[in-house]
Amino acid sequence: MSKTWTLAELAAATQTQVQGQANKLIHAVASIEHAQAQELSYIRDRKYIHLLPTSKAGALILTADLAAHYQGDALISTNPYLTYARVVTLFNPMVRPAVGIHPSAVIAEDVELGEGVHIGAHAVLEAGVCVGAETVIGAGCVLGTKVKLGAHSLLYPKVVLYSDTEIGDRALIHSGAVIGADGFGFVPEVAGWYKIPQVGNVVIGDDVEIGANTCIDRAAMGSTRIGNGVKLDNHIHLAHNVQIGDHTVIAGCTGIAGSARIGSHCQISGMCSIAGHLTIADRVIITGTSFVINSITEPGVYSSGVTVEEHSLWRKNAVRFRQLDQMARRLAKLEKQLAELQKNKD
Repeated sequence: MSKTWTLAELAAATQTQVQGQANKLIHAVASIEHAQAQELSYIRDRKYIHLLPTSKAGALILTADLAAHYQGDALISTNPYLTYARVVTLFNPMVRPAVGIHPSAVIAEDVELGEGVHIGAHAVLEAGVCVGAETVIGAGCVLGTKVKLGAHSLLYPKVVLYSDTEIGDRALIHSGAVIGADGFGFVPEVAGWYKIPQVGNVVIGDDVEIGANTCIDRAAMGSTRIGNGVKLDNHIHLAHNVQIGDHTVIAGCTGIAGSARIGSHCQISGMCSIAGHLTIADRVIITGTSFVINSITEPGVYSSGVTVEEHSLWRKNAVRFRQLDQMARRLAKLEKQLAELQKNKD
């Protein structure tokens, strides 16, 4: 059973202020529509202010502006969503497995393990692997030769780290992720395709989270690099020699082609495609399903693609799209004729 917290304790832990009863007991966190007398909820901004009068929550997380319209108990926060996340963490601390190595794990003789490591059933750690203190390696994980994995990290079951992969401290890697597989490199020859050896590696910074079934390819030469604090969703593919700057976040099903360089503090939405050898500046936001074929040199919000619409209208617009070049040429010709007529008139 999770711990019960008072509002005063939650305020101290989240660096917020209490409005109302500091000794109010809170047992859990719930949505504002369903929260009851001993539960805490939150409102992110003013567009949900209409929910205040009907909420049955024992307390709410609110901005000072919203709290002025609320008579009940509250935590006053400059960022209610962040405070909510921290409170949920307090009520749901991660359960760490016991320290030790499962008897079925296969560990090479020269593997270096820090203190307090857990290694699950049927995990394989090959020669030259180095694992930092307090790290958890789940069942069925494979760490290839000379892998370096930092301290206080967590690998869920069946993560694969190919040889020479380097990962910093406090990594969180979900099941099915494959890091360090060969990049996609082939040269055409008479008989078909000749495989280009991929002799680089993957280097990942501290505090990185990698989602389930995400794949990060090793470099052809040098390193594919993921910066500190990067967060990657499920089903992402980063090709060989991609560079991702610090604290960039990328949503699911996005693919980034080889040697693209993504800046720091970027936000890339789901199902985006970014062509190879491009550069994306720092603090760029790319909206969902966008296709990026040119470098982006300035911060800002960028989009591409066509939004969904009724099928018959979409077919008509698709026809118009194919006619755009012809229409542009006709327009330019008409403008030229109009200019000649105006010149003759004058």
